[in-house]
Amino acid sequence: MSMSKEILWEKCLSKIQLEIPTESYETWFLPTSPHSLSEETLCILIPNNFYKECLQQNYHELIKSSLDSLVRTPLNIEFKVALEKPEQKYIDPFLDNNTHDKKITSSEPTCNTINSRYTFSNFVVGSSNQFAHAAAHAVANSASLSYNPLFLYGGVGLGKTHLLHSMGNAILEKNPQARIRYLSAESFTVDLIESLKKDEMPAFRNRYRPLDILFVDDIQFLAGKERTQEEFFYTFNTLYESHKKIILSSDKYPKEMQRIEERLRSRFESGLIADIETPDLETKVAIIHKKAEQHLKIIPHDVAIFIAEKIKTNIRELEGVLLRVVAYASFTGKDINLPLAQEVLKEFVYDKNKNFNISMIMKTVAGYFEIKVSDLKSKTRSRQISIPRQISMYLCREYTKLSLPDIGRQFGGKDHTTVIFAHKKMTKILKEKGELTKTVNKLVDIIESGKTL
Repeated sequence: MSMSKEILWEKCLSKIQLEIPTESYETWFLPTSPHSLSEETLCILIPNNFYKECLQQNYHELIKSSLDSLVRTPLNIEFKVALEKPEQKYIDPFLDNNTHDKKITSSEPTCNTINSRYTFSNFVVGSSNQFAHAAAHAVANSASLSYNPLFLYGGVGLGKTHLLHSMGNAILEKNPQARIRYLSAESFTVDLIESLKKDEMPAFRNRYRPLDILFVDDIQFLAGKERTQEEFFYTFNTLYESHKKIILSSDKYPKEMQRIEERLRSRFESGLIADIETPDLETKVAIIHKKAEQHLKIIPHDVAIFIAEKIKTNIRELEGVLLRVVAYASFTGKDINLPLAQEVLKEFVYDKNKNFNISMIMKTVAGYFEIKVSDLKSKTRSRQISIPRQISMYLCREYTKLSLPDIGRQFGGKDHTTVIFAHKKMTKILKEKGELTKTVNKLVDIIESGKTL
C-alpha cells in the first residue's frame, strides 16, 4: 500500500465532502480518524456505536466507492469504537433530588472528536478573519475565562469549523488530559433524541457536563427544537458556572437567530463575538497555495488568481474546485496551467447577475431570515418582517432592471414610494457598515452563487 492510512483517509474525506451536505459531512465524518490499514482492510475510528450504525446504514457505499477510486485493489471497511476511559465519578446536579447521592460512571470515549487535520498553522489569516483568528488563538492559549463563551459567526464554508478544531488541537497540545468534546448542534439533538428513547438521560448529561471545553458547531440548528434548547441551556449553565470553556459557531449573529429562546441568545451574547467574512482575493489566493502544498502540488500564480476570481462563495467550494484541478491534472498526466484550469472550471464560470431575479431574491432573503416568501408580500409591519422586506426591495432595485412600480407590485401591490423608502433606508444603513451590512453582503454572495437556502 503506497499511501499511509492518514493520507488515504484524508483523500477519501475530500471526495465524500463533495457528495453530501455540509452539515452531514461535519456531523458524521469530521469526528472520524483512521485506525489501521492493511492490504485488505481500512479500519476507521469512530466516537461511539451510534456513529457506527449511522455510517454503516447510510454511508457505507459512499465510503466504499470513494476508497475504491483511490486504490488499485478494493478495500474492506471496518469501524472501531474508540476505547473508553476508566470509570470516573460524577454527580449530576441537574438530576432530581432522589438521585443526587447516586454516582454516575462516565464512559466518555478517549476519542475527543477533534480533527487533527485542522490547526492554527494551516489556517490562512486575512482581513476577513483576522479578528476571529486572534480571538480563537487567545481563548485556546489562555486559562482566562474573560471571553467565555466565544461565539464565532459567518457564512457557510468560511473557516469556522477549522478554527474550532484548531482551538481543540492547541488545547490538547498543552493539556492532553483535557476533557474536550466537539460536535454539531445536529449531533447534540440526535444524541438527545436517542437518549430520551432509551431512557438514558443521566448518561447523556454525563457526556457533556463534566467537560473542560465544549465546542458546538452550527448552533443555529437548535432553532425550533424546544426540548433540545432546554437541555442545552442547562448544559451551558453547568459548564459556565463550573468555569469551563464554551465555544460556539453559527452562520448568524445571535440577534438574527430566529426561533432561539431569548435566554439562550442572551448567553450567546454574554461573551466575545467574532465574525468571519467572505475572504478577499488575496486571502483566497493564499488559501489556494496553502491547500496545494498539502497535496504536494505547486499551483502557478495565474491559475490561483483565476480560481479565486471565479469562486465567489466560500472557502470550502474553493478547496473543492482546487481538488478537481489537481485530480484532473493527475488523471490526464497534464501540467497544471491556466488552459487546464479553464477547461476544468467551465461549469463553475457563471454570470453573477443572471441569478438576480425577484423570485431568487425573495426566496433567498426569506430563507435566510427563516420566514415565508408570503410574509414579504404581506402587510405585516413587524420588524421581523419589515427588515427582510426592505432588504429584498433594496436588492431588487440594485440588481434587477425592474421599475419601481414593478417591484412594488411583486411585493403584494405596494406603492412605488414604499420601494423608494426601503431603498433609501437600506442605503443609509449600509453606509454605516454594521451587522446588517454583513448580512446583505452574505445574501449577495448566496444569490450570486445560484444556491438556495
